[in-house]
Amino acid sequence: MNPDTVIDIGRDALTITVLLSAPLLMAALLTGLVVGLFQAATQINEQTLSFIPKLLAMVIVLVATGPWLLQVILDYTSNLITDVVPRVLGA
Repeated sequence: MNPDTVIDIGRDALTITVLLSAPLLMAALLTGLVVGLFQAATQINEQTLSFIPKLLAMVIVLVATGPWLLQVILDYTSNLITDVVPRVLGA
């Protein structure tokens, strides 16, 4: 296994990590923005008010995108195993 292969595997791992975390982070970001605007408009200065809506939004997004997230990580793992194991074993 040469350094280029290791760099490619690392780059793919980082890409998959960003791809998998993006839907949840975007849901939390947008929910926090909406709650923040609501708090600014109503002058409610409660710091813990945004926690439950963010949590609910992230659960909803996780349920909605769960099958896709699982398929992406399974494809990556399958490709990693089929590409790396023969190289490590010298086949």
